[in-house]
Amino acid sequence: MLSISRPLAFAVLIHQQFSRQRIAPALQCLRMIVPAIDRAFDVPLPIVCAFVGAIGAVIGSFLNVVIHRVPLEQSIVFPNSACPKCHTAIKPYDNVPIISYLILRGRCRNCGVHISARYPAVEALTAILFAAVAWHDGLSVALGFDLIFVASMVALIFIDAEHMILPNVITYPGFFFAVITRIMLPYFAGPAHFDDLPQLLSLMPSLPVWLVSLIGAALGALAGGGTLWFMGFMWEKLRGVEAMGFGDVKMMFMVGAFLGWRLTILTILLGALTGSIAGIVVMYRRGRNMQMMLPFGIFLGIGSIVSLLFGSRIITWYASLFR
Repeated sequence: MLSISRPLAFAVLIHQQFSRQRIAPALQCLRMIVPAIDRAFDVPLPIVCAFVGAIGAVIGSFLNVVIHRVPLEQSIVFPNSACPKCHTAIKPYDNVPIISYLILRGRCRNCGVHISARYPAVEALTAILFAAVAWHDGLSVALGFDLIFVASMVALIFIDAEHMILPNVITYPGFFFAVITRIMLPYFAGPAHFDDLPQLLSLMPSLPVWLVSLIGAALGALAGGGTLWFMGFMWEKLRGVEAMGFGDVKMMFMVGAFLGWRLTILTILLGALTGSIAGIVVMYRRGRNMQMMLPFGIFLGIGSIVSLLFGSRIITWYASLFR
């Protein structure tokens, strides 16, 4: 107990001394600026959702590049996108999200080869999800953070679906992004933006908000990555078969740090539920045995997005059943 309390006490002391000189005035200024910005851009929510959705389609086009090139360890910047068969560079007017695919009827303008429907699907899905996040967050500081998280999940879902890998170049930066978000966002959007933070603050009222939020990120990461690692470890010891790859564990460290422990546990439950249903359907249709491999990252990604948008309501509804 002493070994834990000393670092916390030291962190509190440093925060108290430093905040008097630098942090407190800066945060006070930001608390005044952020509401002023929100009032200056007082745009009706449907318009915000439509605009953010259009941006999502463009981001989805970029995510297609990430999904295709990252598993091949290719640059996502150079060269420009090209036809996979004739290698002709795609013109800007043929690279308009969704619309260009429909106009060209899913074929290369130069050689006529069929282009995968995955490209407009990712663009449309990202547009819909961005609009949903905008509806959830409104035009707020939190919106940009949540959009980055959702975009990362979309990339991981489709990469895992095609290659059965969850690349470190996404999960490692994603984890550090989650930690930075947990430190900064409570001061911009308020502690209530995070599902777990109000409860943690009530349990640790003497600690600064950023430190409590960071503790919440650690608990979430352990609830996500730690739980999956333990389950995989025990399954391998008992059955002698690898239950899941370590990529799922690293992905859930990222998800847990961002969402917190309650929404992370919900993510795992939703992932297990949807994964089980998908596995039963695939085995029924294809006649596979119980040892078939199923990329779990797909369902964890779906669960994390559902938890971000609806998780608090789901937990509240479920808890109300026992009152």
